Amino acid sequence: MADPNDEPLSLLTRMTSTMSMGHTPEARVLIVMTGGTICMQKSPNGLVPARNFLERCMAPRPEFNDGEPHEPIEVRFHDGADGMGELHSLRTPTSVYGKRIRYAVLEFEELLDSSSIDSKGWAEIAQTIFRNYRLFDGFVVLHGTDSLAYTCSALSFMLQNLGKPVIVTGSQVPFSERKNDALENLLDSMDIAGHFMVPEVCLCFNSTLFRGNRTTKISASAFDAFASPNLPPLATITAMDTHVAWNLVTRSTILQPFSIQKDLHIHYVACLRIFPGIKPKMVEAVLRTEDLRGLVLETFGAGNAPSGHDNKLTQVIAEAVQRGIVIVNITQCLTGSVNPLYAPGMVLGRAGVVAGGDMTTEAALTKLSYLLALPGATQESVAKDMARSIRGELTENAGTIFSHPTGELSSPITQLTAIAYAIASGDIEKVKDLLHNDNQLINRADYSGNAPIHLAATGPSLAVLRFLLRLGASVHLRNHTGSGRTPLFLAANAGLLPHVMLLRQAGAHLHAEELDTARLHASQRPEIWNATGLEGT
Repeated sequence: MADPNDEPLSLLTRMTSTMSMGHTPEARVLIVMTGGTICMQKSPNGLVPARNFLERCMAPRPEFNDGEPHEPIEVRFHDGADGMGELHSLRTPTSVYGKRIRYAVLEFEELLDSSSIDSKGWAEIAQTIFRNYRLFDGFVVLHGTDSLAYTCSALSFMLQNLGKPVIVTGSQVPFSERKNDALENLLDSMDIAGHFMVPEVCLCFNSTLFRGNRTTKISASAFDAFASPNLPPLATITAMDTHVAWNLVTRSTILQPFSIQKDLHIHYVACLRIFPGIKPKMVEAVLRTEDLRGLVLETFGAGNAPSGHDNKLTQVIAEAVQRGIVIVNITQCLTGSVNPLYAPGMVLGRAGVVAGGDMTTEAALTKLSYLLALPGATQESVAKDMARSIRGELTENAGTIFSHPTGELSSPITQLTAIAYAIASGDIEKVKDLLHNDNQLINRADYSGNAPIHLAATGPSLAVLRFLLRLGASVHLRNHTGSGRTPLFLAANAGLLPHVMLLRQAGAHLHAEELDTARLHASQRPEIWNATGLEGT
């Protein structure tokens, strides 16, 4: 991944320097085609999904094709020993960040209209990413726009301990049409997936990158089709640069490898919008639905619902909670949050309804489905987790946020140099102090091309490495020196078995471009290199 905090001038300098050395770094991105408007073409019956997207739409465009012949790229199509195969690959020209993206398009057997997707389709996307996680640096999912926000939210929960970018996009107009938004949406998504370590499920549309589980569709026809009402964009893309709000990016701080939850109990939850004059028996009819386990209740304003003079509606809701149904209260308003400010909202809370904060309907529905499907889930555990943020999907009440006046802090390069010295000396207290107020430096490269995690991977202190991992340092970053090494490769090459084991615990794996070199080294230190997972590749 490129250093995303660099200014355009330094980016140009790096690109010139890198190319002069005869080596241009290459990122690998898998594009997962599920269907949707982006791949459609005209037919006698209207627009229909069409196959061969790479050859038909991407190969003829110089933005996506450097014109050189390339070897097929290895892809895992399904589980089992016979699941490996190859796909035709293309490569982009060198970007302003001095990197090229090599990519392939994996098309689903059945291309879907997004209005037809359900939890089975979400599971297929999740499994495709899981199977190919070790083979690629990032993923782009092409999808219809109608249910795009639902898919983004669902995937954000299903992909557990995610450490790589998963960018979901589509278009309002097919790629095959003369005037479309497909080209820019796809190019922006690929650039994010191949250049920036944003380890989240994101939605990229109209030159804007959103956290996926914060989005909702706001227009059926405009190119500016999506919004994130309660969270600013994670990135904005201009003709000159991509500006990432690194302070908003979430990173897994749990030292566990990437995994997926394939099942969502979407068929056991419902969504009901409260309206003036709604009758309690209407709500009860929904709550008496066979096998219902959860309900998302869209209420007025800050979480209010009509109670009536007899409190019948509240009674119906309280009885459902007593039967074990988890009910989550979210606002119908585009912006804002559910808060117990008014009596009607407080009554719902006393009846056992969970306040859903500022979650979107899409996030609340898919999160509830995810939590109900977890092994050992109970009404109490689901209700507790619905009220807290697990993937950045809601804003929790936080303490004081400290900010520094302009000019008070030293330059990033100075800070990174100080961090490097602290890591080299094994001074964990100094490292903590330097990163205490600005952990945006955690994944940034210094003048030598190494991020703190690369230095810690070969440093004297295992405690420093563990601290950086718990702070959210990415185990998948490749440095900007030589062939672009991962922390795991560096630790193994240094013969540091405890460091290797800790990185593996955090989900690290060797990059595809490191495997041949690793196999050569393995003959001399098999116990170290086998610990990297090399034998299983």
